[in-house]
Amino acid sequence: MGKRTPLYELHVRLGGRIIEFGGWDMPVQYSSIVEEHRAVRENAGLFDVSHLGRVELGGPGALETLQRLATNDASKLEVGRAQYSLLLNERGGIVDDIFVYRLPEAYLVMINAATREKDIAWMRPRLNDAELVDRSDELATLALQGPAAVRLLQPLVDADLGGLRRNQHVEANVAGTRMLVARTGYTGERGLELFPPAAQSAELFERLLQLDGVKPCGLGARDTLRLEAGNRLYGQDMDEDTNPFEVGLEWVVSFEKGDFVGREALLDVRERGPRRRLVGFETLERAVPRHGASVYVGGRPVGVVTSGSFAPSLGKNVGFAFVPPEAAVVGTEIGVEIRGKEVAARVVETPFFRRGRTTA
Repeated sequence: MGKRTPLYELHVRLGGRIIEFGGWDMPVQYSSIVEEHRAVRENAGLFDVSHLGRVELGGPGALETLQRLATNDASKLEVGRAQYSLLLNERGGIVDDIFVYRLPEAYLVMINAATREKDIAWMRPRLNDAELVDRSDELATLALQGPAAVRLLQPLVDADLGGLRRNQHVEANVAGTRMLVARTGYTGERGLELFPPAAQSAELFERLLQLDGVKPCGLGARDTLRLEAGNRLYGQDMDEDTNPFEVGLEWVVSFEKGDFVGREALLDVRERGPRRRLVGFETLERAVPRHGASVYVGGRPVGVVTSGSFAPSLGKNVGFAFVPPEAAVVGTEIGVEIRGKEVAARVVETPFFRRGRTTA
């Protein structure tokens, strides 16, 4: 039996199909993955992402510590803003990808579920006049995602959600409970993430499901949505043996801010260039690529698929794969091993899906 979020019993009652993910018992779907995916693209879907870790970094040295631990420049964060960032090891490998929220007196750092204990153990010895408080068990995180999310939630909130831009957040009362409300998400849609106290999270989840057309969504739709949006998944598309340049995340690395863990190794990668690159691709046949499959150029194995799925918004089969830099050019013809045979595919631009682009 895995760990369980405060909403586990509710997921079971709602008919969620439970699987083990990163050590947690989580709903993979309630109806069908495609139906839940389309609910998010067309209206709004509700996810329990309380398995993610939430740590608070405070004290006089909080900013200095964060600057040393993470790649992005946290000094640019004003209260009410958030940013995507990375934790690296000394080799420049990715310990985790994180989201940092600037609170009035501290920073809230969102970390991945499977890496929670590892990340905290990695951070604690590196604190410099800062205090780290693990708030993972006292808070939950709900993600209401989709084009109608802001409109649907607004009547329950005593703050103007329409004024929140991407990566902004505000403290507000939601259905009578005080919590952080953030314009962040992982789906490529306009959406919100809510951080209620764990004890009130199941009640809030049920209240949000009463909003017009909102459907409960599981990890299956979360995965197809994030893949379409070009978002990497830690542990699958990147890990401690992957550096930011290889996975196209050099945009969250600020060399100018000064020293941080892994900086010297990354300067070397920047100078010589990465030995491989993560690319998006689509298959040219009706075959779904899967994690771990071999990738070929000219019949020769050159890389591996890290993520792959049918993309419901596009009516295509897409994926991420590591290939040599020379094969990373958009339009390059590649082969992908699917069910024991080489299937034709092509390197394409990512994200695969953008709001406003014509969809199938």
